[in-house]
Amino acid sequence: MSSLRRGILGGTFDPPHLGHLVLASNARHALQLDEVWFIPTGDPYRKAGRAISSREERLRLVEAAIAELPWARVSTIELDRDGPTYTTDTLRELAGEGGDWWFILGSDALGDLPHWREPATIVAQVRLALAWRPGSGELEIPQETLRAVPGIESRIDEVEMPLLEISSTDLRERVRDGRPTDFLLTPAVRAVIDELGLYASS
Repeated sequence: MSSLRRGILGGTFDPPHLGHLVLASNARHALQLDEVWFIPTGDPYRKAGRAISSREERLRLVEAAIAELPWARVSTIELDRDGPTYTTDTLRELAGEGGDWWFILGSDALGDLPHWREPATIVAQVRLALAWRPGSGELEIPQETLRAVPGIESRIDEVEMPLLEISSTDLRERVRDGRPTDFLLTPAVRAVIDELGLYASS
């Protein structure tokens, strides 16, 4: 069985941006991770109703984003799965490989956790690497999350994260409107966006 320490950063990655890379890098440093796995969602049921780029396109974007990071890898575990993508299924499969795993998430996702499928099972399988911004005060876990996942506070490791106001939604709009994305997207990611003609229309 593996003895590696690995982090999991999931998301639609439409597109992956510098905020994702900074979060992964800070989690790697704080938790002494050997690897961080970027896992693009296949069918993101929590974003039903919004058009997203194809699985193949988003995979190419993530591959471009992490190409120069020796500690990062991309997994297609969710892209290869039919039907809605559930984090609990992914973590159950990965945790079975052995080693220590952390699921990297932000405070907004922590608050939304009670609405995910089997949140208690998620926390039982892996530890949570929670992005926390300096100066934001003490960690406060929402009461709804505490009720849904008793004991969750003992499964959380904080990851110091600088305040970066970057969003994939804004970046899609910037590309559509012809505004700059310099220093928000890596040049390699922007090159794939331009090659595929992504986000050119709303």
